Amino acid sequence: MDRDTFKLAFLGSHGVGKTTLCYGLAARLKIGDVSLDVVTEVARRSPLPINRETTLAAQGWILHTQIAEEILASARYDVVICDRSVLDNFVYLLLSAGPQSIFETLVDTWIRTYDLLVLVPIVSDLRPDGLRSTDPGFREAVHDRLMREITKRNLAVLDLTGIEREAWLDRVESAVKKRLEPAQLDLL
Repeated sequence: MDRDTFKLAFLGSHGVGKTTLCYGLAARLKIGDVSLDVVTEVARRSPLPINRETTLAAQGWILHTQIAEEILASARYDVVICDRSVLDNFVYLLLSAGPQSIFETLVDTWIRTYDLLVLVPIVSDLRPDGLRSTDPGFREAVHDRLMREITKRNLAVLDLTGIEREAWLDRVESAVKKRLEPAQLDLL
């Protein structure tokens, strides 16, 4: 990635509000003429099974497609907003196929390319969207494993847990704008 791109990703289980936050943040930043792209959730376009029925091949396709789309967006835009990170996708792989060292190395390397990771907690019931699993136990398992992976990798995240849902977008926008501000020089 040759550009000096700011890249952020929303982390969390399915059905927690990541997509809503992505597009809300994108709209607010576009008002300020920020050059940006949204990398949408790759799993929604997977030609292979997802959810509990996913396979190693399916998750491999999702991980590699996610990375390819992030590379392309980063080459063209100043800000890239990702509706999921490679870590989220990797968690579904872990739950389906168990540890896979080749993907572990890829995820460990790629997760460091994000400038900001935003953790979106589970705060409401699942609503069917025709694609994602509606099993609350599975959604909780994804969340729990994601939390373990965040801790294992000692990742710094903007955690929205404990913040009123109505304030999430404001909190994320504030964090992003703060990081996008030009550095101030000390004059004295």
